[in-house]
Amino acid sequence: MKVHILFNFREGPWGGGNQFLKALRGQLQKRGRYVENPEDADVVIFNSYPFRAERFFLELYRLKRQFPEKVIVYRLDGPISLIRGKDRVLDKVIALFAKVFVDGVVYQSDWSREQNKTLFRVSAPHEVTVYNAPDGVLFYPTDDRPVGEKVRLIATSWSANPRKGFDVYRYLDEHLDFDQFDMTFVGNSPIEFKNITSLKPVSSQELGALLREHDIFITASKTDPCSNSLIEALASGLPAVVLNDGGHPELVAHGGEVFDLPHEAIEKVELVAKKLDHYRAQLPEYSIEKAADAYAEFAQEIVDRLRDRAYVPKRVTLWSTVRFAQLLCTVFFWKVENKILQFFKRR
Repeated sequence: MKVHILFNFREGPWGGGNQFLKALRGQLQKRGRYVENPEDADVVIFNSYPFRAERFFLELYRLKRQFPEKVIVYRLDGPISLIRGKDRVLDKVIALFAKVFVDGVVYQSDWSREQNKTLFRVSAPHEVTVYNAPDGVLFYPTDDRPVGEKVRLIATSWSANPRKGFDVYRYLDEHLDFDQFDMTFVGNSPIEFKNITSLKPVSSQELGALLREHDIFITASKTDPCSNSLIEALASGLPAVVLNDGGHPELVAHGGEVFDLPHEAIEKVELVAKKLDHYRAQLPEYSIEKAADAYAEFAQEIVDRLRDRAYVPKRVTLWSTVRFAQLLCTVFFWKVENKILQFFKRR
């Protein structure tokens, strides 16, 4: 069984999904499961909504039409409209695409699975939840964590979207006791900090090293289905203080604390700081090797059912072609609408 990941891979810091999929591809290559040409793959993994790469929809349609037995697996987070606070139409596109062409869905968290099903009735013949995981060569715990007079907090975000928790980070910048704590933010921020040290995005290797220099990770991102930033920190040995929203609570498990309001974040940071060793001992394990095994096993299960004639992959039919045309029209008008809105914002 061979797999191809249909994704616009980018080098350097470019969001959590890009980092995870590069690590997943590397693991599948080590197992001899990966092929560079999607035509040679038994299973094609397609990632969520392909921003700035909508041509992938057409590529999958072509593959399904030319190779009727090819299996399409959708790696899905979201819903996008909950993360962004807009673009509900994209979640409808995802649900329609899943209904017409997708043979299996990998949800990135149980929270994401529940929200996609409840709000948009996303479904597929085969479904599983597999948490993301970081590259263990880059993100790992250390016993040589430097000891300082202050407890060191760190937050990271490649995206500068205000929903990534910057209201809470601003509150921390103004109210955290900086005689007791130091705090670093790594990534793109829409605000300027007075007391928090702000660093621009760095490579994964540099980020792993930075995480290992800190004691506690904090994230206040809203409706984040499976935060790669959080998983990277947990894998680097940092207990976490997280907003009680999205997939954060299920990801952190007993390896940290959750909060609802900004002032509670400080209370939970102080609590974790007092019992760092206790929370470190409770950290959940996120392994890219185990994640890759789960993806490979899920794909193999579908292929085995296909070969045993227990499952027939979704095919291109007149009905599916009409629905696909509807999907493309929806995407086209969404892009036109966004270009018009951007034009008037610049005026």
